[in-house]
Amino acid sequence: MKRLIVFVMLLSMISTKIMAQSSMTDSQVAEFVQKEVAKGTPQSKIVTRLMQNGVDISQIRRVRKMYDREKQNLGLGNAEQTTQPTSRLRTNNGKKTEEETEADKKATATMNRKRTATTTQRIQGNTVWQKEYDENDQDFIQIQNELSPLTKLKNERDSEEKEDKSKKVFGRDIFNNKDLTFEPAMNIATPQNYVLGPGDAVSVDVYGASQKTFDCTVSPDGQIIIEGFGPIQVGGLTVAAAKARIRSTLGSRYSSSRISLSLGQTRTISVNVMGEVKVPGTYTLSAFATVFHALYMAGGTNELGTLRNIKIYRRNQLISVCDIYDYILNGKMTGNVRLNDGDVITVGPYDCLVDISGKVKRPMYYEMKKNESVGTLLKYAGGFTGDAYTKAVRVNRKTGREYAVFNVEEFDMNSFRIADGDSVSVDSILPRYRNTVEIKGAVFRPGMYQLGDGINSVRTLILHAEGLTEDAFTNRAVMHRMKDDRTLKVIPIDIKGIMSGAVADIPLKENDVLFIPTKQTAMSERTITIQGEVQYPGIYKYADDETLEDLVLQAGGLKDNASTVKVDVARRVASPYATTTDSIIAHNYTFSLKEGFVIDGEPGFVLQPFDEVYVRKNPSYSIQQNVFIEGEAQFPGTYTLSKRNARLTDLLKAAGGITDIAYIKGARLERQANEAEKARMEAAYKMQQEHIQQQLLQLAASSQNSNIMQVGSEATKSQLEKFQVPNSYPVGIELDKAINDPQSDANMVLRAGDRLILPRYTATVKINGAVMYPNVVSFQKGKGASYYINAAGGYAQNARKSGAYVIYMNGMVAKVKAGTKIEPGCEIVVPNKITRKMSMAETMSLGSGMASIAAMIATIANVIK
Repeated sequence: MKRLIVFVMLLSMISTKIMAQSSMTDSQVAEFVQKEVAKGTPQSKIVTRLMQNGVDISQIRRVRKMYDREKQNLGLGNAEQTTQPTSRLRTNNGKKTEEETEADKKATATMNRKRTATTTQRIQGNTVWQKEYDENDQDFIQIQNELSPLTKLKNERDSEEKEDKSKKVFGRDIFNNKDLTFEPAMNIATPQNYVLGPGDAVSVDVYGASQKTFDCTVSPDGQIIIEGFGPIQVGGLTVAAAKARIRSTLGSRYSSSRISLSLGQTRTISVNVMGEVKVPGTYTLSAFATVFHALYMAGGTNELGTLRNIKIYRRNQLISVCDIYDYILNGKMTGNVRLNDGDVITVGPYDCLVDISGKVKRPMYYEMKKNESVGTLLKYAGGFTGDAYTKAVRVNRKTGREYAVFNVEEFDMNSFRIADGDSVSVDSILPRYRNTVEIKGAVFRPGMYQLGDGINSVRTLILHAEGLTEDAFTNRAVMHRMKDDRTLKVIPIDIKGIMSGAVADIPLKENDVLFIPTKQTAMSERTITIQGEVQYPGIYKYADDETLEDLVLQAGGLKDNASTVKVDVARRVASPYATTTDSIIAHNYTFSLKEGFVIDGEPGFVLQPFDEVYVRKNPSYSIQQNVFIEGEAQFPGTYTLSKRNARLTDLLKAAGGITDIAYIKGARLERQANEAEKARMEAAYKMQQEHIQQQLLQLAASSQNSNIMQVGSEATKSQLEKFQVPNSYPVGIELDKAINDPQSDANMVLRAGDRLILPRYTATVKINGAVMYPNVVSFQKGKGASYYINAAGGYAQNARKSGAYVIYMNGMVAKVKAGTKIEPGCEIVVPNKITRKMSMAETMSLGSGMASIAAMIATIANVIK
């Protein structure tokens, strides 16, 4: 980053002298690139923006050359300023995975041409971005290649050619692992067999009587120039041979000193990687690079490339053959030779690709050589798993005309040769046991045991299971034995007799299963049930000699509302020797209790299995039932009903009567809805909505307008979703009649939760609905409904006059008709008509009908005349 900043400063100093035809100077280009790289902008977007500002390839090349030159100058400056000895450590001066050098331009352009011209996803760090440009544009490709060293972008790995995961080939991804680059070790001891060539940096050290160091670089002609001695030919010589030649040349002057030769920075070499690799082309690598590193730089083999027969040519001669499997499986790098300039690596197509599946440790595809066998394939796959059938494997082969199946036995696996396209499957072992017996039930160690000398009979099996448990049912056990046809038969076993020696022991056979029941399993599980007014009603496990008192205590005792004078016990009729049906199906017993003990009946009544006990509810027991009175009562509030048939007047009496401003005729009652009433209200509401839906359907059919039906359906659905059943509802009462005649039906019986509301006198009448001006007017005694409707401006145009009704303060509702009495505080409601506009067809039909009627009237008139 420091180098880039200094480079930008130098560019800004000379930008006035060098100007391109673009709208950006060289320094502006460098500053722009620096900012965009710092922000993490992808390379393609940087190139696109530069091209939009008129930057061309010549300006980019000029910026890059100046950058390279300045970077080199910065390195020399740093070397001169330091007082430390100059480091002779080598660096990898070949192409790295995060760079793209001149040698890669051809490969990059080839890859770009292969991609689609639409969008291509590229992964850079954790960001996925899309190219939005024509990738066949040569100007774009050239600018991108020139800009790569400045942006330090990673080399693209041809992510579009990912293999199908369902056809994963063993070893093919070894050259796609970012953690396994095969980069050569640069700082090793100078190899004496290393052949010097143009570009190699060498250091000649003279020490002893004289101290002198000569740093030289091998010229393109293979020479190094030592001051005072002239050129010395070292190109093509090994380090050892070059050292001898230099020693002979310098020996005349430095005869009393020693001379050594060390290799500094190595040269770069160009290597061609051809054939079935992902990015074939020419690569610039370090002189220490090997075959594996070159393959890694080329992205590894593609879906057709071989891993077993990679050839390396030098000066048109085959010098090595590389087998990647030998490295992966055995750690051997046979064939991974050090490359020279001009070497050619060829990757041909695979010869034999085989699939192995089933019970092996690495089921996948493997590349095989033609002479390799099934045994070799199993070795590559890691061998059998623990549950594999190892006696034979199955090979499916394509014969060129049809499929064929081969069963390869265990001793033929190393001789049976594999062919291309073979599919090898390894089955699992059979899901069954041999030489085993099993014991279940009432023993201390149930499970499977080995059938042999120690366990060969029922008695020995029980003894090895550490004997019978205390609750074992020894009179009879069963043993399941498998017959030759794999079906089962049952053998009854007298465990008690065998263990005592009274009955002969029974020999065991393979896969026998012995089951010894417990006394509980031998008999059905015995229970007793208690229901009713106890703390914990339910089903309990029966115990011998349990009495009624014991069961009541076990159930937590009696509740407060339990009746102690009636406790019933129902008992099954158990007659195992009966031959006919009987009319009696149960025996019933009734008891009285006091403090949980029987006082009327049989004391200490012993229960039997499956008895059912019922503790009844006290008929006189009742919790407090509260009602409420609000408004103009002397003592409004909460009151408890003292009797079941308490009425309205009883509540008024308990509240001290009414005040002098109470309006008795307007009193109303609100009642809490129980579950049954809520269900009826919900059902009624749904029926009402369905009726409205049906009316809308008829209206839509007559008007030929489908939108009415759609809007109506949506409105009905919305109303049903919003509807909530109210917790209370109004009850129309006539409190004045109830007070005047307490014995009449008007004096209603109260229910828990009832709320009596006594309003003040209200001398107004409310008019609402389809009137001209909904209003509230003062009450006029003796006036009818028409008077108040006129006081609201009269009926509206859409009023349904026949449907008008009156809602009284006490909750009563009456239809408006002649003689309907209007009371203070009531509300008159006039509903709207449901109107619709006639369609054109209906209008024409009506007009035609009217014309026909007029013609008939004229005809009748003429006849009368």
